[in-house]
Amino acid sequence: MHIIENGNVAAAYGVKLAHAQVIAAYPITPQTPLTEKLSELIESGEMDAQYIPVESEHSALAVCIAASSTGARAFTATSANGLLYMHEQVHWAAGARLPIVMCVVNRGVGAPWNVWNDHQDSISQRDTGWIQMYACDHQQIIDTVLKAFSIAEQVSIPVMVCYDGYILSHTYMPFELPDQGQVDKFLPPYRPAYALDPKEPANLNTVTLPDVRTDIHGELAHGYMEIRYLLQEDLRRTLEAAEECERRFQECFGRSGDPFVEPYRCEDADYIACGLGSITYQLRDVVDQLRAEGLKVGVLGVRLYRPFPDAAVAAALQKAAGVIVFEKALSYGYEGALCSDLKAALYERLPDNTRRPWVRNFIAGIGGREIKTAELAETLRTAIAGTRSAETNWLGIKI
Repeated sequence: MHIIENGNVAAAYGVKLAHAQVIAAYPITPQTPLTEKLSELIESGEMDAQYIPVESEHSALAVCIAASSTGARAFTATSANGLLYMHEQVHWAAGARLPIVMCVVNRGVGAPWNVWNDHQDSISQRDTGWIQMYACDHQQIIDTVLKAFSIAEQVSIPVMVCYDGYILSHTYMPFELPDQGQVDKFLPPYRPAYALDPKEPANLNTVTLPDVRTDIHGELAHGYMEIRYLLQEDLRRTLEAAEECERRFQECFGRSGDPFVEPYRCEDADYIACGLGSITYQLRDVVDQLRAEGLKVGVLGVRLYRPFPDAAVAAALQKAAGVIVFEKALSYGYEGALCSDLKAALYERLPDNTRRPWVRNFIAGIGGREIKTAELAETLRTAIAGTRSAETNWLGIKI
């Protein structure tokens, strides 16, 4: 069944179809309509779950951590400073290896206060041990929520599903609402390897010493460093889990794509524009325009950002002469984080300097600054012509 709704409702229906059992939420623009919709679904009896309103975002994720520790399928959502307020618990959820799913409706962070879209919130959390997936339209939002629960529960690592505030969260688009029976086949009930039980009290995640030691049963237990090593290894193995998830999704729903990157007219492209989220779809119009002018340009959207799909990215870019990265966030003091990751992937995967494309970085849309299609087109023209600085460039800034 196809419906026309906003992106927040698409996400809410994904959570409903996934049979999430515990929803904890604190309102923050532009995420609020998502959790409001979930509260309506639960109140009306359409969704069998516990909705827990809390006094802060920190508490929202704490509730999800507790619920997930007992074996419940848990969900929350946030934006901007709400995500930053969660930061301690974001680390905790990953370290505890809990398969929580959280939608991050991307918004600029303060100070100064700003309620409009950029990616600084989720990018600031890229090193917390969470999987990060970015959606470009409403169909991808609902599909990615379902995939997120599946992947999270397979590898026991939490997932952020990120999509652009207002641009996607509040706009209306048609999307297919999957059949519940199909979803149940794709995403069976969550069965954790271990869950807290009042009948068998236990302590979880107590103070862990630097070195390995024997536990109360006389068995060798991991030290803190081993625990972190295993999280890193399992994050890298998530790349395989994402491929397997995509295959099963295709079998169940009849639609699929590349779980790592989303190319558009890249097969013969001499130059490729890269980015996260909805800007990559806006860039498709630019590419079509430049193709008509005789410039062989393509677009590569990065869908899975953490773990970073370095092999897939390098393979998609290896034949290009140049790569132009557009980002709505900045690693302050250097450049855009995606640009750095792309360079690292190209450096490792394409060791021959003569074959490696040049890379240019453009920071755009910070704090909701309008990204004009004509400006994107002119930026690409000048970058291809070699008249743009190798340093980080700011698009649309007026200084």
